[in-house]
Amino acid sequence: MADLGPVTWPPAPIRTERLLLRQPVAADRAAIIELSASPEVGTYIGGARPRDELERTISAVPKAHPGQFVVDLDGAMIGLVQLDRRNGDYLVGPAVGKVELGYLFLPEVWGQGYAAEACAAALDWFAGAVPDEPVVLVTQSANERSMRLAARLGFVEEGRFEAWDAEQWFGVRPASASGRV
Repeated sequence: MADLGPVTWPPAPIRTERLLLRQPVAADRAAIIELSASPEVGTYIGGARPRDELERTISAVPKAHPGQFVVDLDGAMIGLVQLDRRNGDYLVGPAVGKVELGYLFLPEVWGQGYAAEACAAALDWFAGAVPDEPVVLVTQSANERSMRLAARLGFVEEGRFEAWDAEQWFGVRPASASGRV
């Protein structure tokens, strides 16, 4: 469970120009399964999960997690954005104790700016709720799309390290960074 500090969860849904960031509903189940089973989505996060396992384990109404937003486009889920404070069980040392941004989007919406729009909205919400807290991001350095998005969102490289059999990029978005992408 995410520890986001003095944040009341869940917040009111967040509207952007094209998107709605909200809590999950029953209609999101199929998209959550598709997202987790997608080989394209799994490329840089350890691979796709088996669809039959997902069908068995994801409840009829997907569980809401503090810090996690469903990204909704015209009434349909297209992705997830997560702000999560990493605890000591997390394997990436530089992120332990810090709030990390994570995101996953269905491949059919890649390249349309939805990830930038949704992540910027979540980061702005967090900056308003916890104004003095920076946010970190860890991604494989081979994930060029994620690297470009990190820069666009205002993350600055703090270092690189090896984890999960690949080089990882670690960046920080200062607490003072805000505004739309």
